[in-house]
Amino acid sequence: MPIVTVHRKAHFNAAHRLYNNNWSDARNVEIFGKCANPNYHGHNYGLIVAVTGSIDINTGFVMDMKVLKDIIKTEIEDYFDHKNLNEQLIEFNPKDGLNPTAENISVIIWNKLRLKIDATLNLKVTLYETERNFVTYCGL
Repeated sequence: MPIVTVHRKAHFNAAHRLYNNNWSDARNVEIFGKCANPNYHGHNYGLIVAVTGSIDINTGFVMDMKVLKDIIKTEIEDYFDHKNLNEQLIEFNPKDGLNPTAENISVIIWNKLRLKIDATLNLKVTLYETERNFVTYCGL
C-alpha cells in the first residue's frame, strides 16, 4: 500500500512568559527580550498535525480526519486555548516546569497526541508562534 501523509490545521490563543528562575531579571531580558515581560504576552498559535501511514484497504484512509479533528480539539485546543501557559498548565509551572517556548510546547502537543493516535502511524507537529517563527517536532 502507498504511504501517505494527511494534515490537519488547528489554532489556539495563549499567553506566556519566557524566563529562567535561576537567572536575574536582567539576564532574562538579555536572553528572552520582550518575551521575558513579567506581565506575559500572547500568541495566536497555528498548528499542523501530520499523520503518515499506509492507506487502509477497507476505508481508503490513513486516518479518519474526523477522528483526528476531534482528538486535536479535546487534547490540544481545549487544553491550551485562552490559557496563561505559565500559570495554568502544569507542564510549565514557574517553579520547576519547562519554559513555554515554541519548542517545548510542540513536544507537549506531540506527547499528548501520541497517546491518542495509533502507534503504527508516524506523527509530526508543526507549531507556528508567528507567521515567520515555527517549529516542527516528530518525536525524535
